[in-house]
Amino acid sequence: MPPFDVILFDVGGVLLTNGWDHKERATVIQSFQLDLSEFEARHPDANERWEKDEINAQQYLDETVFYEPRSFTHKEFLDAIFAQSVPLEDSAIPVLQDLSASQNYLVGSLNNEAREPNDYRFARYGLRKHFEIAFSSCYVGLRKPHLEIYERAIDILGRPAERILFIDDRQSNVDAAASTGLKAIRFIGEQDLRRQLNELTVF
Repeated sequence: MPPFDVILFDVGGVLLTNGWDHKERATVIQSFQLDLSEFEARHPDANERWEKDEINAQQYLDETVFYEPRSFTHKEFLDAIFAQSVPLEDSAIPVLQDLSASQNYLVGSLNNEAREPNDYRFARYGLRKHFEIAFSSCYVGLRKPHLEIYERAIDILGRPAERILFIDDRQSNVDAAASTGLKAIRFIGEQDLRRQLNELTVF
C-alpha cells in the first residue's frame, strides 16, 4: 500500500520561479521605471486580496500602478508579470511528472497565487495535466501559512491528514501544514526531494 493517498505541491519555488515575489516585482518595476518603494507600500494589502480572488488583476493594478496615468497599459504590465514565470533550474517538475505517471497518488497543488498568474502558469507549463486537484489561494479564498487553507484541503480531500503529503520551499508553510497533521517536507532541490521521497517509500 502506498504511504500516502495524496501528494500536494507548492508551485512557486518548487516547480516554477515565484510568480510575483519581491525579486520579480523589483525586476518588473525597474523595467517600467516606476518607484519601487512607492509600489511596495501599496502592494501588500492589494496583493492579499488579489491572491484570495477578492479583486481581479485590473483592480490590483489600479491600486498599485495605475492610480495615476501611465504610458503603458494594464495588459503590458500583466504580461511582464507573466514573463517572470519560468521553471526553476533545479525544479521538482520531473518528480511531479513521475508521481503523476505512477497513478499511485492523487496529485495536486496547494499554493498562493492570484487567479490570472495562476491560470497562466498552469496552462503555460502544462501543470493541469498532472494536477487532479488545485487548492490555489485564488480558488479557496485562503492563503498559506494560515492554518485554514490546510484544514480546508483536508476537509475537501476527505482523507486522514497523515495520508496527505505536502511539499513546499518555505519552512513557515511546512511548519504550518505539519501543525494540522499533514506530512510536510521542505523542498531545496530535485535530488534532495527524491531522497526524501525514497525514505518515505513514495517511490
